[in-house]
Amino acid sequence: MFGLFKKKTSGFTEDYFPIQADMHSHILPGIDDGSQDIASSILLVKGMLNLGVTKAIATPHIIGDMYRNNPDTIGHALSQLKQALQDESITFDVSAAAEYMLDSYFFELLSSKVPLLTVKDSLILTEFSYSSIPSNPEQMAFTILTEGYTPILAHPERYAYYHGNLKQYDHLKDLGFVLQVNLLSLTGYYGKETAKAAKYIIKSGLASFAGTDMHHERHLAALTDRRSRKLFAEVFEDSMLLNNGL
Repeated sequence: MFGLFKKKTSGFTEDYFPIQADMHSHILPGIDDGSQDIASSILLVKGMLNLGVTKAIATPHIIGDMYRNNPDTIGHALSQLKQALQDESITFDVSAAAEYMLDSYFFELLSSKVPLLTVKDSLILTEFSYSSIPSNPEQMAFTILTEGYTPILAHPERYAYYHGNLKQYDHLKDLGFVLQVNLLSLTGYYGKETAKAAKYIIKSGLASFAGTDMHHERHLAALTDRRSRKLFAEVFEDSMLLNNGL
């Protein structure tokens, strides 16, 4: 489906960054817990460009009891950002999909055959609840795949209920979930256990995508830190990602 690329990291340089196409961010203005206005969105885009990211597929949350975004709300926010980038003569390839919480609302959308917002082709970005382990991921994956979509599971390393048994990540991959690691997780931004899980997923060859999950300036600062750049070069050496095929 995508052309693989292998990132060579021998000879670390301070401008190293493992992806040029980001498929998980919250840079659209005012529609979820990410950027709250156009000015913030522009700041984050400029920061992405400085990191070496030239393309972003923004993925605002769709959560039944919190953010009921849809193609109209997301499309409007995307248009605002594109216009602002044009006004400031900033060249940046931005489009939009969504990050779907796998809740009852999502499965209502799926069963009603509402077209879902895809990252590319049949790929949709999904997430589990942080607070409770999903009772039946097997059925979740089966239902999504049966409807013709392929679920990318966002930041599996952040689900603390899997930290006691890292082999659960292998199981999720076997079920049909495509795994996406947050670059911030590797830096320790979310804690040591999350960093450990992220490294396991990558070093075990389970990660197909990496994302910034950019929400605000604190995320940008953590990703820009020279120590983070060096860590990324070490962790992603000999790894293969699909980001640049998007």
